Amino acid sequence: LSAVVVVFIVASTTLVLSAAADGDYFSIALGFGRSPRTAASARAALGFDRPVSAIYLAWLTRAARLDFGTSLTFQRPVGPLVVERGARTALLAVAALAIVTLLGVPLGVLTGTRPGFAAAVVRAVSSVCLSVPPLIAAILLVALAAFTGILPVGGMTTLSLDETGWLEWARDVAWHVPLPALALALPFAAMLERVQSQAIAQALAEPSMTAALARGLSYRQMLWRHAWRLGAKPVAALAGLIAGTLLSGSFAVELVTSWPGLGRLTYDALINRDIYLAAGCAAVAAVFLECGIVFSDLLLAAVDPRVAAAETAALDDVRT
Repeated sequence: LSAVVVVFIVASTTLVLSAAADGDYFSIALGFGRSPRTAASARAALGFDRPVSAIYLAWLTRAARLDFGTSLTFQRPVGPLVVERGARTALLAVAALAIVTLLGVPLGVLTGTRPGFAAAVVRAVSSVCLSVPPLIAAILLVALAAFTGILPVGGMTTLSLDETGWLEWARDVAWHVPLPALALALPFAAMLERVQSQAIAQALAEPSMTAALARGLSYRQMLWRHAWRLGAKPVAALAGLIAGTLLSGSFAVELVTSWPGLGRLTYDALINRDIYLAAGCAAVAAVFLECGIVFSDLLLAAVDPRVAAAETAALDDVRT
């Protein structure tokens, strides 16, 4: 319920602020040299000559019927457009989350259990990755791809979907995903490595781990069966938040790598003052972030049953 409220507030605020700001789509689209009367007539024909409150109430009435308006820039309904672009952003975020998990968790276990030269190197690299914003990382990776030719420098495909089969299209997309996914993933992988390292070190210091070794478990069994799960709570909490942030925060990376996702669509909506499209993009980004928070709660309950038990007890207290 709180997630629904957040999405509603984000979408409403975006639409109201976009509509209240100076200038509008018609002034930009008609360009300079056109008469103000032409822009005024176009504005009146679509109902944008009304007060902001009237525009918002009309949008809210349609949104209750799942009609989020028509994009002035693309001349398409906002709902299907943001879902299409949101799916592309979700694909990029899932790939980035896989990289974050595959890098952050094992490297965090390494630095938390085996201090030495290898751990020091990992810590140094993670410090660099934490210091470099995704925008700069994307620029550097695009420059590296252009110099080496290993990966395409941008876009989602190089092949036309109409001219090829779905298998060739999927291969082409898979070839384009790694560069923007890496730009998104590296800072979060470094963050996850730090949290995992500290969590596993604290778990190994527990007396129960010494008792597990005394009962005859090997070090590897103790590490992965018991210590890792004991220290998984902060990792699970961070992983869910990372998932939501990746889904909603790929704005800069999509612009640099020309990935046709929600970030690029949001940029087009803001530049062109397409208020219905801007509100739809903001709403989808908020949905992604709230889904990440819910995912984090589910992960916490999965790795630590005490979380679910505490919530159940709290609900029982409310009912009584």
